[in-house]
Amino acid sequence: MIEIKVPELAESISEGTVLQWLINVGDKVNKGESVVELETDKVNIEVNTDYTGVVTQVLKEPGDTVEVGDVIAILEENVAEGAAPVVPAAAPETPKEEAAPAPAVSEVSKAARPIASPAARKLARERGIDLNEVNSSDPLGRIRPHDVKAHTQAPVVKEQPKAEKVQPTPSPIQVQADPDKPVERVKMSRRRQTIAKRLVEVQHTAAMLTTFNEVDMTAVMNLRKKRKDAFFEKHDVRLGFMSFFTKAVVAALKQFPLLNAEIQGDELVVKKFYDIGIAVAAPEGLVVPVVRDANQKSFADIEREISNLGKKARDNALTLKELQGGTFTITNGGVFGSLMSTPILNSPQVGILGMHKIQTRPVAIDAERMENRPMMYIALSYDHRIVDGKEAVSFLATVKELLEDPESLLLEG
Repeated sequence: MIEIKVPELAESISEGTVLQWLINVGDKVNKGESVVELETDKVNIEVNTDYTGVVTQVLKEPGDTVEVGDVIAILEENVAEGAAPVVPAAAPETPKEEAAPAPAVSEVSKAARPIASPAARKLARERGIDLNEVNSSDPLGRIRPHDVKAHTQAPVVKEQPKAEKVQPTPSPIQVQADPDKPVERVKMSRRRQTIAKRLVEVQHTAAMLTTFNEVDMTAVMNLRKKRKDAFFEKHDVRLGFMSFFTKAVVAALKQFPLLNAEIQGDELVVKKFYDIGIAVAAPEGLVVPVVRDANQKSFADIEREISNLGKKARDNALTLKELQGGTFTITNGGVFGSLMSTPILNSPQVGILGMHKIQTRPVAIDAERMENRPMMYIALSYDHRIVDGKEAVSFLATVKELLEDPESLLLEG
């Protein structure tokens, strides 16, 4: 018998959720073959087997939470493919004339406890169902979630409660249920739960404040229009706005290093490297892959890496390494039409820059002239515990100045 266990996932991840099995009981699997996909807080991971054999038992179901080291399936090396699951041999029947003594009360209680998967127990608790009343469709008698659902849908004859028995108060959900107002309940994915938890935590632990400015994007747009064809021809990647903003942020961080720091206990850790996180909207929720050593990369390198990371995010193919260790984050709500927002910090970072929609607005050129210019509001959210208002405002003003004179970004390196 070979046990398939949940392997070490990552330094900061100790558990996951079974998303889907890639094999069935009776299948033959070869060494190195993927058997199950786990959803973790950050990425999905496929678990491979280190052995060759036939799957005889699957011990966890989709939706079950598993921890590192948990046994999730059993392989047998000397079993033919397609073999039925292993069933423990039944104990010999005790002759009637030699009946065994009645078990103690505690033993009866244990025996009466039905065999059910964790997911089925959870579902039964949520629906207030006694598992002893649920019929199992499993040959081994194990109750699974679909058995609980079938029990819920089956007609039940309720006994009239005795007059002296006090009935429990219905939950608010039951009281508000209205057949004319249908709702849909969808379980939050592990990643969405983690995003929700982290966003709330950062607002409880950081003294977060946001300052705003606006950028005249005329110079960047003119330079991009002038150079984009030659840039694509030379580098085989399109010249977008993100490389300009990444370069401007790195240059500003060099001038205001506390925005490239984090708090650890009673110490400030000021980082001398520039790993810039780029927020990407993925199907399972927001992720922030990291452009490493952005200060050492060219415009083409940055555009190429952002494009690759964005594609991986949409394909749910990012690795943990690509999501860890950023020092500052840029998020672009403008691609969805946002005109202004207050981005939330990506803890433990102490700064995040928000880009927004470019909108043509009338701008005063001097006391007598007005012109329509492509303008963008930018926002800097920062942790006021270590970044003062003067430093934050100056940082954002520096980003603005660099973007309005994009050729200076070349001089900044």
